[in-house]
Amino acid sequence: MSSVTQQLAQRGLIRPPGFLPTNVMYETIMGSVAYGVSTDHSDRDVYGFCIPPKEHVFPHLAGEIPGFGTPKQRFNQFQLAHIKDESALGGKGCVWDLSIYSIVRYVSLCMECNPNVIDSLFTAQDCVLHITRVGTMIREYRRKFLHKGCWPKFKGYAYSQLHKMRTKDPIGKRKEIREEFGFDVKFAYHVVRLLDECEQILMEGDIDLRRNREHLKAIRRGEVSEQDIQNWAADKERQLEQQYHNSKLPEKPDEPKVRQLLLNCLEEHYGQLGDCVVEVDAAVQRLREINE
Repeated sequence: MSSVTQQLAQRGLIRPPGFLPTNVMYETIMGSVAYGVSTDHSDRDVYGFCIPPKEHVFPHLAGEIPGFGTPKQRFNQFQLAHIKDESALGGKGCVWDLSIYSIVRYVSLCMECNPNVIDSLFTAQDCVLHITRVGTMIREYRRKFLHKGCWPKFKGYAYSQLHKMRTKDPIGKRKEIREEFGFDVKFAYHVVRLLDECEQILMEGDIDLRRNREHLKAIRRGEVSEQDIQNWAADKERQLEQQYHNSKLPEKPDEPKVRQLLLNCLEEHYGQLGDCVVEVDAAVQRLREINE
């Protein structure tokens, strides 16, 4: 089955780079649908990754010398919002928001436990729109990306949402939300969602994006006050500080293993990488490090 990106490109609704439509490895629905709090009017947020042409990943193949001259522009991400698709969902229509990363960028963000990206590997199976062998390789690795570095990442994102929740000068739809509920309930639910997810990671080494959907729905309906959200977040922060110290997760990602995963995926797609990567013998590498 073709990807959503390919379908939209074939119908002329988007104009991505020429290589992209046929090289998407993974796509999944994100946003309110993935978290189990969507309505009939919710946009369809799609996250995923692709494998660009070889010279984008290994620029030396195109003659580029790092640090010399003007570097060529390489693909990192294709992002486009508010794509109106009248024929989607059996003719009901919907609006798509696309974020398709280069596999290198995507794996790097997952390794960092970036909250916007790591979630996309933990979506329910009914949210996965398109997956290839390479997509499966990375999705099956998802729990091994998790490490204790998630706490500062998720805390930073959560408190960014908390700050936005408190803003007194919203615009557009945000203004309507604040006028209806007295504060921005959408930002509020993201605060709770992010801290809940971080707790799952630290305590269980896993994420169930829909576990607390009833709590999130109540927040979006305005049934939880702004002060209650702030009190809850303060209490949860104290709990998470303790859970961070008690967590059995590794302190940081296993970068060599993630690198090998990435190379395995690229080899699955391109074939042999002998002209791209030279594997250095461990003893030689150690001698180089000592010399440096």
